[in-house]
Amino acid sequence: MRIVSRARMSAAVGLIAAAALVLGGCSSGGTGGGGASGSSAESAPSTGSPSGSSSSAVDPSSPAEMPPTDTSAAGTLSGTLNVFAAASLKATFDQLRTTFLAAHPKVDFPPITYDGSSTLVTEIQGGAPADVFASADEKNMDKVANLVTGRVDFATNTLQIAVAPGNPKHIGSLADLAKPGVITVVCAPKVPCGTASQKALDKAGVALKPASEEQNVTAVLTKVATGDADAGLVYKTDVNSAGGKVTGVDFPEASEAVNTYPIAVLKDSKNAAAAQAFVDLVTSPGGQQVLAGVGFGRP
Repeated sequence: MRIVSRARMSAAVGLIAAAALVLGGCSSGGTGGGGASGSSAESAPSTGSPSGSSSSAVDPSSPAEMPPTDTSAAGTLSGTLNVFAAASLKATFDQLRTTFLAAHPKVDFPPITYDGSSTLVTEIQGGAPADVFASADEKNMDKVANLVTGRVDFATNTLQIAVAPGNPKHIGSLADLAKPGVITVVCAPKVPCGTASQKALDKAGVALKPASEEQNVTAVLTKVATGDADAGLVYKTDVNSAGGKVTGVDFPEASEAVNTYPIAVLKDSKNAAAAQAFVDLVTSPGGQQVLAGVGFGRP
């Protein structure tokens, strides 16, 4: 009887030891890979997609909601983030900047630098501390192709004729811009809106002598809004964001001069993680909805 009792006790001890080994493996997060229990990949809750994916659904009711990021980095980004963007992006990128700061309060995100894309290119080539560059056309992004990474197209834009509310000069076409007594302003040829404007004018066969050629589309819009000009060639999004200060006139040749907007992270960025997070926000469903809200199209 004593021999049987000892055998049973030995078996019980063996079972307890085996169970302890199994439980120990589970509690350490082991899945055969031997990872540390504190790793972000193991501690992150399952979302049904890779933790770093920016393709996870964004609530459409929150237009500028920050897209999901790796839970090990969410809310912990820091450092300074400098964004250079085409002037026509101001209304939307200011909103996205606010959204980004709400999600990443530790990031020092100064006001975005807006100007004509060609001007921004010159500054970037001169060593300006930009982390992200968003251009109003592909041509200007091409000029800094060796300085950027992760380039992606995120929007398109179409021209309109901006006129005073009520259209007192009765402008209905590009040809009307060349009529005597009509003061018209456009963007300079090297600026994306200027390149698109010239393309549309050529398509219409209109030889225009503008009163001035501005360095960015905001300056054109301002001259029309203040009455310094009767008309100006700007983007549809600028008219939509002007708060009723101007009226937009469509013209068929605009379809021949649609601009595609690319965005990229600068290779020399000192805050590549935050820079990429902002690009992810712009290209997310929420960011795209913000852009669409003022008339930007999808690339």
